[in-house]
Amino acid sequence: MNTLQINKAYEAFDHANKKDPNTEIVDGKSVSKELIYGQRMTKVLNDFAPDANVALRLAARSQHICRWEIPRSAYEMNRVGYLKWRTELKKFHAKIASDILNRLNFEQTIIERVAFLLEKKHLKKDNDTQTLEDVICLVFLNYYYETFRQKHTDEKVIDIVKKTWKKMSKTGHQAALAILYSEQGLALIQKAIA
Repeated sequence: MNTLQINKAYEAFDHANKKDPNTEIVDGKSVSKELIYGQRMTKVLNDFAPDANVALRLAARSQHICRWEIPRSAYEMNRVGYLKWRTELKKFHAKIASDILNRLNFEQTIIERVAFLLEKKHLKKDNDTQTLEDVICLVFLNYYYETFRQKHTDEKVIDIVKKTWKKMSKTGHQAALAILYSEQGLALIQKAIA
């Protein structure tokens, strides 16, 4: 599998994610949320697992592909609604990514593997699924945690960090502890993992 074909897939995923109406400010510019999220996933994966295989690289970039099309508000605002939304999203992301990879003539085995990873199958048992989960958690901690922390109570933040920590591997934990946090942000992480 050559880099050119992988880059074509990245471009196609980015093209889809550029349509996200939700934006965030990055380096003073307004950028589609899922576009920057996919690019951050690739960056963190490259740092965390530079030897990642093709399917894992493609899954990381398409992790949230077109996520805005299935809003959280379309489901009941409780635990059951949340879990249903997450399950639907996994299938949705797998389908969109598969359709794009099919159009780009990727091998069927790679397409199936990307779908498998996006559906988070065999977490803690499958190395690639675990690596993808570690990267998702690292992207959250690296880019979104401090903003999240400022919007929620300490109790809520500690609870979310505990849940995040539980999903990660020991290698993921080491990478998470190497991130530079604010003093308050680090204190809450230390409380959560104590």
